[in-house]
Amino acid sequence: MSERLRVLLVDDHKLFRSGVKALLARQGDIEVVGEAADGLDGVQQARQLRPDIILLDLHMPGVSGREAVKTLTEELPETRVLMLTVSEDAEDLLETLHAGAAGYLLKNIDAEYFVDAIRRAAAGDSVVSPEMTGKLVAGLKRKTVAPLPDKALLSAREREILAALARGASNKELAREFELAESTVKIHVQNILRKLKMTSRVQAAVYAVEHGISKNNNKNN
Repeated sequence: MSERLRVLLVDDHKLFRSGVKALLARQGDIEVVGEAADGLDGVQQARQLRPDIILLDLHMPGVSGREAVKTLTEELPETRVLMLTVSEDAEDLLETLHAGAAGYLLKNIDAEYFVDAIRRAAAGDSVVSPEMTGKLVAGLKRKTVAPLPDKALLSAREREILAALARGASNKELAREFELAESTVKIHVQNILRKLKMTSRVQAAVYAVEHGISKNNNKNN
């Protein structure tokens, strides 16, 4: 990647922000361009800086990350919002992913996984801490499933890709599986999000899991 990823860090703990900044400063392709201590300041800075990635804490005084994430994903669809939190609550996970967050990371993840998650999110992948995967599936099983919006508008290939998103496939994996260029995969994913009126591939993956969409039954539809 020729250009550095521009990151906005939103967290009310100054010491934690300093640690994250120090870690990311050692990466040649990532830079922290701003930091905020609450959701309101984070939204304001995001509007000005237009970062590639926002690392957003969930629980903060004043405007929380829970409140800010929907505004950020709606106003800045090109920016990837990653929740970075200590909360292992399944409802927090589901709510923020439905609001458009591109990922949900626990603060106890190791440094290598964290940096890789930022790069993967910037490349269009969905990232969820491994510890939260089971809670995501369990939480979806408990939810009342609403009709999948505009599913009939998806092409057969788009339905196959939607099913693969539900399995957590990256763009590179999708390209290999369907023998497509990664640029073509990105176009398909963008079309899926547009047709389903969603803002992130995580939202699409969550909906696909909720509706039990699999590669096989998509091929048969």
